[in-house]
Amino acid sequence: MSAESGIKTFREMGGLWDQYNVTEVASPEAWHNHPQLVLDFYNQRRKQLFESHPNAGHLALADLETNFEVQIITQNVDDLHERAGSSHILHLHGELKKVRSTIDPSLIYEMDHWELKLGDTCEKGSQLRPHIVWFGEAVPAMEAAINLTKKADIFVVIGTSLNVYPAASLLAYVPDHTRTYLIDPGMPNYTPNPNLIHIKENASKGIILLKKTLNL
Repeated sequence: MSAESGIKTFREMGGLWDQYNVTEVASPEAWHNHPQLVLDFYNQRRKQLFESHPNAGHLALADLETNFEVQIITQNVDDLHERAGSSHILHLHGELKKVRSTIDPSLIYEMDHWELKLGDTCEKGSQLRPHIVWFGEAVPAMEAAINLTKKADIFVVIGTSLNVYPAASLLAYVPDHTRTYLIDPGMPNYTPNPNLIHIKENASKGIILLKKTLNL
């Protein structure tokens, strides 16, 4: 969804990060063993986010609120949906512009700058960490996402390989009568069914085609 805004995926980060497996910079073990490396990785991603802007796909989704109640469930950790004007966003994997206490997960803080350092602490004195769901951690928002999926009259999947679980399992909770669309130029990992229409385009172009399908 955010690729057209210049937000690189982990695999596209390049440079230093080519030397590391994802679990070496995005897991509780990585944080325990190499906290500075983890901070460097997320600082680089956060810096990139501060320099990025919503793309046409984000804006088109926000525009859908003119005709629909739109609930966005996202695996992305950026805030581009919010900046585009969407009102209801559920972040499954956390938020890059937020940090939290390492001893009290309820202490969450907004970041108005891109760099988090060792020695930056919460009000209880513990080191702050990225407010991100790392590999090996539970996904606290998953139950809420399932409940939203079960209520959907139209369900749209945008820009995903459907290989990351538990997020990919949401398709299993879509009601049988619900119109379902998959927008992705590739061939994601899904089991074809008669209720799913695959629009083989990138996010922005695909959402424009979706709006035409919905007679908007």
